[in-house]
Amino acid sequence: MKRKEFLLKTALGALGLGMTNKSSAKETSDSVDRSAQVGFNHIKEMETKTLTTVLHKADTRGHANHGWLNSFHTFSFANYYNPERVHFGMLRVLNDDTVAPGRGFGTHPHDNMEIISIPLSGDLEHKDSMGTKAVIKEGEIQVMSAGTGVYHSEYNKNSDKEVKFLQIWIFPREQNVKPRYDQMEIAKLLKPNTLSQVLSPEQDDQGVWINQDAWFHIGHFDKDVNTSYELKKPGNGVYAFMLEGSATIAGQELSARDGLGIRDAENFEVEASADAKILLMEVPMN
Repeated sequence: MKRKEFLLKTALGALGLGMTNKSSAKETSDSVDRSAQVGFNHIKEMETKTLTTVLHKADTRGHANHGWLNSFHTFSFANYYNPERVHFGMLRVLNDDTVAPGRGFGTHPHDNMEIISIPLSGDLEHKDSMGTKAVIKEGEIQVMSAGTGVYHSEYNKNSDKEVKFLQIWIFPREQNVKPRYDQMEIAKLLKPNTLSQVLSPEQDDQGVWINQDAWFHIGHFDKDVNTSYELKKPGNGVYAFMLEGSATIAGQELSARDGLGIRDAENFEVEASADAKILLMEVPMN
């Protein structure tokens, strides 16, 4: 199988794009041969380890509008394919989705992927083959370790307003684990003008946990506030995603929905140039 076809196969159909309320997605697998991964956007390793960044402006993302679903893809997904933007280390998918009232993704499969959903507005209804029935709201975070395999569906709970959410996929640290679901209210964890942890690899740490050496932080900052981020694990990288406002991160000015990959760094600076809301995703690069 050609490499492009292989990469497309890992994404096509995983969310049942183009379905109506009652339809089901074609069965696919989220498993990916790690030998096929393209690394950090084809940027060659530097002989001296200095901070390296890659900028993804909001208007360069992949885009698909299906009427009931309006989705922007930071990385290659479904019909959007860019060989320079397949993943950032273990971060495979970052989709910025808006779902019409009463519509959603029919039952479809996943395996061997850590799946995180963060509602930005509205209510997202979730059902899965583990027997979970839940509604995820703004101010909460959802995680699902697909492991050996799970089927689930996601719908806009409301018939009178849209739901907006981020869907994030991360390659797992271990394959074929027992599937697991969790969600948590994170609004109470978010302190003003601070990068607050909402996800980690540890069950007893702050926020939810996943099967990977990854840490997520969310920050709500007032204009001109400065802070710094210290990486948790050597060799990891950080993907910064601007949710709202604007800020300078690792020396790069970012606006709403811009993304910045940062590697070869122990720490970096964050300065809000306007009121800003920021998501930082620290993940292994190998």
